[in-house]
Amino acid sequence: MADVRSFEQTLQLHTERLCLDFANTVNWHAGPHPVEELKQFADLVAWARQVALLGDEQAEHLLRQAARRPAEAEAVLANAQATREAIYHLLSGQAHHRPAQPDDVRTLNIALGKALSHARLTLGPDGFAWDWSATDLDALDQMLWPVVQSAVDLLTSPELDRVGECADDRGCGWLFLDMTKNRSRRWCDMKDCGNRAKARRHYAKRKGEGVDSSPSLV
Repeated sequence: MADVRSFEQTLQLHTERLCLDFANTVNWHAGPHPVEELKQFADLVAWARQVALLGDEQAEHLLRQAARRPAEAEAVLANAQATREAIYHLLSGQAHHRPAQPDDVRTLNIALGKALSHARLTLGPDGFAWDWSATDLDALDQMLWPVVQSAVDLLTSPELDRVGECADDRGCGWLFLDMTKNRSRRWCDMKDCGNRAKARRHYAKRKGEGVDSSPSLV
């Protein structure tokens, strides 16, 4: 039977899961000054198009609808951000063995109820699968439905304990799925935060040895 994971593997994702990519639409999520990437409804549509939740024609249609219904588009964006924060808090909490907060569970449950009301079961060449395409094409929040499903599937999956968060001390906050055999992944990317940490360790070691050199930090 086709599942969400096989569906997500066809997308242009940076992580192994759609919900993780959505949670990562804030830069420096764990730091004192998070940077929002979804500043307007058009950004939400652009992200959905990037990960292939929306095709070009469908994305343009939603942008036209949003222009006609600006107040609704603003409300959808605010709801998307709130849902994302609930997903981030729940998954980050799991990565750090913190207890889940009831408000985050409640927020995700509300989103799940709405998403499932639009879900359909379809039968294709590879078996049964979720389908969201036969529902209201004018719904401005349609890109959130599979994201919410992905989050709930991961939270109830045995792979939940493989969710990790970048260990960068500045508060990178990037979530990932650690698929290493010994579960040793610590960084969003070794070329980024991992390289910075390596440079800091190298500098500290040389300083401890009495070598006068400036750190090469990213």
